[in-house]
Amino acid sequence: MSSQEEILSDGRFSCVARDPRFWEMPEKERKVKIDKRFRAMFHDKKFKLRYTVDKRGRPVNYTSTENLRKFYALSESDSDLSESDGKELTVKKKKKKKGKGEADS
Repeated sequence: MSSQEEILSDGRFSCVARDPRFWEMPEKERKVKIDKRFRAMFHDKKFKLRYTVDKRGRPVNYTSTENLRKFYALSESDSDLSESDGKELTVKKKKKKKGKGEADS
């Protein structure tokens, strides 16, 4: 780490520490925000590919959906909507199950 400090203290490279072009990107800004129109790509089977090898031929075990989650995020307002939609769906499913159980008995 001392070599890093020496480099930054060197007059030739001192502007690198102050230049915003070389700053790390904040985690909140790394992912592209996707609105509710495209949220189906996270769970739709059409977007899911299973990879067995990477681009260099090494064996891997992951899907394209994992890559989508790595680079894209739902926008804040849409993620709140999707969470509430998910809650409503579970409530509707529970009501349907209760209704079927009452009809059987």
